[in-house]
Amino acid sequence: MIYLDNAATTKVAPEVLKEMVSYYEEHYGNPSSIYYFSAACRDAIDNARQKVARAIKARPSEIFFTSGGSEADNWALKGIASALKYKGNHIITTSIEHHAVLNVARFLEGSGFRVTYLPVDKYGMVDPDDIKRAISKDTILISIMYANNEVGTVEPIREIGRIAHENGIYLHTDAVQAAGHIPIDVNEDMIDLLSISAHKFYGPKGIGALYIREGTEIYPLIHGGGQERNRRAGTENVPGIVGMGCAIELALKGFDDENERIIYLRDRMIDKIFSSISGVKLNGHPEKRLPGIINICIDGVSGDTLLLNLDMAGIYASSGSACTSGSLEPSHVLLAMGLTEEEARSSIRFSLGRYNEIEEIYEAVEKLAELVGRLRNS
Repeated sequence: MIYLDNAATTKVAPEVLKEMVSYYEEHYGNPSSIYYFSAACRDAIDNARQKVARAIKARPSEIFFTSGGSEADNWALKGIASALKYKGNHIITTSIEHHAVLNVARFLEGSGFRVTYLPVDKYGMVDPDDIKRAISKDTILISIMYANNEVGTVEPIREIGRIAHENGIYLHTDAVQAAGHIPIDVNEDMIDLLSISAHKFYGPKGIGALYIREGTEIYPLIHGGGQERNRRAGTENVPGIVGMGCAIELALKGFDDENERIIYLRDRMIDKIFSSISGVKLNGHPEKRLPGIINICIDGVSGDTLLLNLDMAGIYASSGSACTSGSLEPSHVLLAMGLTEEEARSSIRFSLGRYNEIEEIYEAVEKLAELVGRLRNS
């Protein structure tokens, strides 16, 4: 098996799994209970909160654990919309956001909010000047992803943050693909809300977090008990939180060296693909991109058919976001970048990670070239 779909999800690191186990077997108390047995769980949550905060240069008191990136995105948009509807009803986002943002924006449109969906250029990059032009007196939130999950383009978040704050508008960013892979500083970037998900950086599924800058007006998404300082009800997922803290800490260790290694693998894979297969186009920004994502169009080949053949060969990739797999529609991201439907349907995404090695990269490209030739001749 050659796993090249790390943008969809990652393997849980052995160190993470080992640390989580004791919170299933030994320290299984409810953190909200007052007796001593539960103190270890409360301490573990606090420790993990500090680790997550450190990773994005935030304060621990600004980190709130969720069930994942989708909940964090929902909370950011719905919570701000509910809290600030007295000030305005306009939200700015882009046409290439994850559906956890796009579908929430459409939901809010049905509730009386006005949403501007900004275009992107051929690289998937939003123009900050478009944001300036879109701002109105009723704008209460700008939500722009930190880096795109399909093509890997990293957006100009710092410049967008400056624009937002100059106009007294909150900035939310979906950093699910970025966190743990590129440096993030919520203060330098002037970010007010930031969504992350542990399973994108070798942590467990079902756990994420929303960073909320101190002083931000936001309503809870989930009501009930007083967990997460009365902002997110529900008994805490202690093993998941512990796993997330461990995973983000591991991501920060040897950060530069690992990124350099992933970039090396990525560039060698791109070079090998272009030298082995004709009619290939690289999607996304050529330089301002995540270390491990490669999205290409291959002329004359259906991306879905190619994926099925790669699957049978034991090579795992994707045609875009895992959250839209099985959809008959071409990628909304690629269409927004100006690709034709035919080009979008010929796309495939490889995403590299910690456990990939150069030998399997070359093996995967050799098999890819063989399958492309076979499909083109069939």
